[in-house]
Amino acid sequence: MVDRNIILSKMAAVQKHVRRVKTKRDIQEHEFLQDLDRQESILFNLQMAIQNCIDLAAHVVSEKDLGLPGSTNEIFYLLEDQGYIHQDLTERMVKATGFRNLLVHEYGEIDLKVVFKVSHEDVEDLEEFARVLGDLFG
Repeated sequence: MVDRNIILSKMAAVQKHVRRVKTKRDIQEHEFLQDLDRQESILFNLQMAIQNCIDLAAHVVSEKDLGLPGSTNEIFYLLEDQGYIHQDLTERMVKATGFRNLLVHEYGEIDLKVVFKVSHEDVEDLEEFARVLGDLFG
């Protein structure tokens, strides 16, 4: 059975980290590229928000016995297959997971222009995902 407390806790964590990103992103790109403290704050909070979305998804997949995912991305496809999230949101969460993997595993140098773009254009996807699962299970 899906644990409502876990859902609410993960939702709150996503909201907290997204809020932090939003408080740090309100500068021009050229300023962001020169501000190491702001870069690190946004990177950390993006990583944490995405990880909490992954944890939220994994909890639902596990407790609803939706299958055994072969990868983190597959968690979102399992949710989509059951109609919990729509295809567009699945694709955005898979993209976010790939971004998180770049941050965590340092697969190469992080493109700070991409980080700036994500903080302005994609961070709301994380809120949407948490809200959708919260509405269903919270």
